[in-house]
Amino acid sequence: MTIVIDIKPELQAELSRRAAAHGVDVGSYAATLLEEAAHIPAGPRALSLSDLDNTLRELAQFSHKIPALPDEAFSRESLYRDHD
Repeated sequence: MTIVIDIKPELQAELSRRAAAHGVDVGSYAATLLEEAAHIPAGPRALSLSDLDNTLRELAQFSHKIPALPDEAFSRESLYRDHD
């Protein structure tokens, strides 16, 4: 597919500079950038047990500062007050 876009001269100069640094022409470099930008990840990666442990530890780090809710917060009336 061919796409034609208008870009500012300073952007063109920067693309040309980066393409030259990578040893490719501007069109190939721009196509590579578009491919990277359009890449859709396959899905979320699975957490390892150590990653999960670290995440839970970070969440719990300041849990002692969270105030306890009163017992009334868990009453049936409190949970369903917006229902008839």
